Amino acid sequence: MTATTASLESALERARVQSAEAERWLDELLEIPSVSTLPEHAEDCRTAARWLVDCLTGAGLERAQLLETGGHPCVYAEWCNAPAGAPTVLVYGHYDVQPPDPLDEWTTPPFTPTRPGDGNVYARGAADDKGQLLVHIASVAACIAEGGLPVNVKFLLEGEEESGSEHLAACIRAHSDMLAADVCVISDSHMLSADQPSIVSSLRGMAYCEVTVTGPSHDLHSGTFGGAVRNPAEALANIIAQLKDDEGRIRIPGFYDDVAPLHDDQRAELARVPFSDDDFKRDAGVSETFGEAGYTVYEQVGARPTLEVNGMHGGYIGEGAKTVLPARASAKISMRLVANQDWNDISEKFKRYVTSLAPSGTTVSVQALHGGQPSLVDTHDPAMGAARRAMAATWGCDPVFTREGGSIPVVADFQDELGISTVLMGFGLPDDRLHSPNEKFSLRQYHLGIATSTRFWFEYANARS
Repeated sequence: MTATTASLESALERARVQSAEAERWLDELLEIPSVSTLPEHAEDCRTAARWLVDCLTGAGLERAQLLETGGHPCVYAEWCNAPAGAPTVLVYGHYDVQPPDPLDEWTTPPFTPTRPGDGNVYARGAADDKGQLLVHIASVAACIAEGGLPVNVKFLLEGEEESGSEHLAACIRAHSDMLAADVCVISDSHMLSADQPSIVSSLRGMAYCEVTVTGPSHDLHSGTFGGAVRNPAEALANIIAQLKDDEGRIRIPGFYDDVAPLHDDQRAELARVPFSDDDFKRDAGVSETFGEAGYTVYEQVGARPTLEVNGMHGGYIGEGAKTVLPARASAKISMRLVANQDWNDISEKFKRYVTSLAPSGTTVSVQALHGGQPSLVDTHDPAMGAARRAMAATWGCDPVFTREGGSIPVVADFQDELGISTVLMGFGLPDDRLHSPNEKFSLRQYHLGIATSTRFWFEYANARS
């Protein structure tokens, strides 16, 4: 096939002409209840995957197909007809969604896309991630319709992101040759606001563990045995109290050994982010913040590692009184990790430290439940520069680089399995109510995202030429 390329202007105009079709695609995909965590929706997930194969084919991409995984299938398609020497971009997204519960809190049916006139479309998956993955399909369709893209593009769309991506790494490994690319683009995050674009430059990793303290062989009467038998709930509380010091620094030996320090230029870049401590406290419902000494609140939640107790259980916690000395107590604890930390290493260090704190008369066990590696993107990478220029041209102002406190493990998978970095160019907004009733996606964001994606192909091609 002869390599041809659309002009940026013609591709942008084509995207505007096809805007109604892009919204029709959005409605059709949102109507499919592709809830990956519930077995009764397994066929719906496959229906969504097949719909995407048809959509990608209709958009002009080639080799559109399902990649079977042992769970819900992935979807692959490509357009590799760019001029010789052009770079290749891999676009990742996920078509599965969270369960819509609680249903009685939705103002409209969760799988009936609704536009009440406020500029948004409401439905489960609107922003996370169906609307955002369609941004890139629509922009590619516009470019192909006008003659072609200046870069090669491949799509990998997953069906298990909301249920842990159990089969994704193996799928990437099995198809690594087909997925080979120079960079990955993911739109599965949000901007700071509708008027302030942003690009995520860092994701924290995760080590998630469960601690169980066991004492007597069965629950005991606290009057008969209390005071003479070690209480596992009390022992667990003492262990947790020794995980941090009074200034919020984590006490696990070696925990900070591999933490990449924040340099002055990085702290200056973070300071450019319009983050409000007062808004943060209001959103959290607290009167004051607490965190690692020597760092701002925004640095604490985006650029430093953390340790949090996510839940505790032991003994009787129902209504009324039951004077029991529990046989066991447990806690689930998550550690958010930053660049250079390895979740397997941190899990082992956590296990060694916690078990070393076991009081006599108890047995302490630690189970690493799951984890993901952190990632830090070089903001001077050509793809990041291309994304920054594309966003600036679309929104009329420079985006800022942000650090995301959450985790997207697939970013590390692409680095490990394909050796490529990722541009996290999200178009959602902070109030999109992800995972909650009345999830929405701004149609303005949708169409500006399509324009940004279109510009990105040309900016990246120029940066690599």
